Amino acid sequence: MKVVTIGSAMIDAIAIIDDSLIERMSMRNSDVSYLLLESGRKVEAKQISNHCGGGAVNTAVGVARLGFESACIVKIGADRRAETVRSLLEAERVSQQWVTTAPDEATGASILIAAHDRDVSIFTYRGANTRLSADDITAEALTADLVYIAPLSNEAADAFPHIVKLARKTDATVAANPGVRQLTRRASDFFASLDKIDILSMNRAEAETLIPRIVDRIGEGGPPLLAPDGSDGPRLGKIGFSAGGYDLSLAKFMAGMRDFGVRYCLVTDGKRGAYASDGAKIFFQPSLPATVAGTVGAGDAFASTFAAWLNYTADPRAALKAAALNAASVVSHIDAQSGLLDRATIEAGLTTPTPDELAPLSWPMEL
Repeated sequence: MKVVTIGSAMIDAIAIIDDSLIERMSMRNSDVSYLLLESGRKVEAKQISNHCGGGAVNTAVGVARLGFESACIVKIGADRRAETVRSLLEAERVSQQWVTTAPDEATGASILIAAHDRDVSIFTYRGANTRLSADDITAEALTADLVYIAPLSNEAADAFPHIVKLARKTDATVAANPGVRQLTRRASDFFASLDKIDILSMNRAEAETLIPRIVDRIGEGGPPLLAPDGSDGPRLGKIGFSAGGYDLSLAKFMAGMRDFGVRYCLVTDGKRGAYASDGAKIFFQPSLPATVAGTVGAGDAFASTFAAWLNYTADPRAALKAAALNAASVVSHIDAQSGLLDRATIEAGLTTPTPDELAPLSWPMEL
């Protein structure tokens, strides 16, 4: 299976800070929390390390480790950071045929601060990633079994409809994991492209931005997803979404995505697990045990593994567990790529018996 990923290439500088040296403030009426740094103070770090990252690079490396033919479409600068990206792609056997250069722009970079629960805060400089445009993406480049579109920004985000339409013409399976900026600032382009997307992946916060449009189309409300014994099911399946003044159940959200033309929809809810729909059923996969060192790259690992394994097996339940296995391994490392698993390890994990409390669930999509 040949997979092409499209999106960003970054160099991540990750600083691990002792909890006692950086304060965290959590809001009482929301899930939001903040890290507080004292102005003018030098803060000692436990460790500072540099790693390759970016949505397209992370997913291309993950796909390659799963044993699939992998290539990425990214734009980098003419600098030392670009040399680091190219060296990594070569080492991971990811094709660089479609990697292009913006000579007047630097390769993208991020500074990540990991403290407390290791859910990193990120300062990001997008650099050359913003210069990726429709001119850089041709039908030849998208000739693959799976085209995976990672989050895009600026000019690259403007090219999203072009990418989706061109990928559809090549008969590739089209998977997309749009970022929240795409879903809010370019909502019209996104919704106009939905009927050409086979696999759509979002986290809970990203999914919430779509609620008003879904309600406009199919109305609000919807039933909760209960456990087999009739008790409360997993949290998001039970309470659904509240956004834009509307309440929408997860089941009705999935029905809305199906109505817009999406074949498979994935919604992740962090450590609370993930949900996927194939249009007929909704599947739930609990998060698997992990000692969390960092959360960077977990979303990329989950979404890309789900898309690749689904395209490989046509089995959404197996794809969900494969994604959970890979994400659990990734969060046990501070960076986005060290924990990415190979195919043999994933296959072994799929055949390992699951404890009752981690058993997957499924429901028919009935409203």
